[in-house]
Amino acid sequence: MPKGVLLVGQPGTGKTLLARAVSGEAQVPFFNISGSEFIELFVGVGAARVRELFLQARAKAPCIIFIDELDAIGRSRGGPVVMGGHDEREQTLNQLLTEMDGFDTSVGVVVMAATNRPEVLDKALLRAGRFDRQIVVDKPDLQDRIEILKLHTKAMTLANDIDLTVVAKRTPGLVGADLANIANEAAIIAIRGEHNKIEMADFEAAIDRILAGPEKKNRVLTPEEKRRVAYHEAGHSMVAEHVPTGQPVHKISIIPRGIAALGFTLQLPIEEKFLSTEDELKDQLAILMGGRMAEELTLGSVSTGAQNDLEKASDIARNMVCYLGMSKKLGPLTYGKQQRLQFLETEGTEYRNYSDETARTIDTEILALVKDAEERARKIITDNRLLLEKLVNLLLEKEVINREEMLALLKD
Repeated sequence: MPKGVLLVGQPGTGKTLLARAVSGEAQVPFFNISGSEFIELFVGVGAARVRELFLQARAKAPCIIFIDELDAIGRSRGGPVVMGGHDEREQTLNQLLTEMDGFDTSVGVVVMAATNRPEVLDKALLRAGRFDRQIVVDKPDLQDRIEILKLHTKAMTLANDIDLTVVAKRTPGLVGADLANIANEAAIIAIRGEHNKIEMADFEAAIDRILAGPEKKNRVLTPEEKRRVAYHEAGHSMVAEHVPTGQPVHKISIIPRGIAALGFTLQLPIEEKFLSTEDELKDQLAILMGGRMAEELTLGSVSTGAQNDLEKASDIARNMVCYLGMSKKLGPLTYGKQQRLQFLETEGTEYRNYSDETARTIDTEILALVKDAEERARKIITDNRLLLEKLVNLLLEKEVINREEMLALLKD
């Protein structure tokens, strides 16, 4: 039997819930403690608490010890001395290592722990014989999200038009805690609207609030700004509908939200995807450039509203050239090395391992990808100028339009 089981995953994925479920299923005593509860200002208190915990566990065996936020006491030893508690943390960790080595597997004490930062844990904790089972509690996929939403809406009164599959499709990448928050927010919005049941519109509003931020009703755009935002979002939508691999546009809004968003175009994936092809990434670049290009072609100038689009486009193009081998000039090699700062983090510090000449070629290739995307967006918007104007007029009239309204307009 394994001595230790380490649950690893991002915050909100349900590591603690999983440990509780295990304790219920095992029907044995369950000792639940957070890593921070061991640490005190006085040296030796943490180590004494570890000894006491394992003493109680042996007396109650078979049982499970669960240590939440293990990184609070399990950080790598060595490095700079942190004032007020470095020695205490080391002594606590040493005692934990000793206790995990000291008891026999036949005693029936299993140590479970959870962390979202396994990269900072001491290697002695992770060796075989201690935490020799590492289980990744990953983000839920589409079917998982549907089941989680069913669980959180079980006690709610839902209207007949509620489709939890659509809600799950609209929330890719969100963890269980986020989905619970969306269900709760939908209930709050329904109560504010004096609805007898929670309607699909309440869920839509809840998702928009969680993902894009609350509506800024006091942020009033001038007619010129509103028109520019409408052209920008209509440009994104028009390109998304005409590129071969574009995901269907689910909603377009020109209502200001959150800190900086003056509007947004929401695409709904047809199916859960874990890979992207070169063509899909190029289409994504064209969609990102569509808003800026629509402004330029119709209003004769560009604005600061495309800042986030340009950042995303630059990141995608750089990844294609440097890390995904999608440049004919540079070939199937990776350039630069990213040192991720945290577990499952997508960004980190980059270490350069190429020459200045290669750096110039990389810059040229990245610019070429973005320029090509810009030209594709320009052609699509130019060819569909009349439809773009119709879409902008409808947006200015309604402020928020859904897919059905957009398709009805495009068919006319």
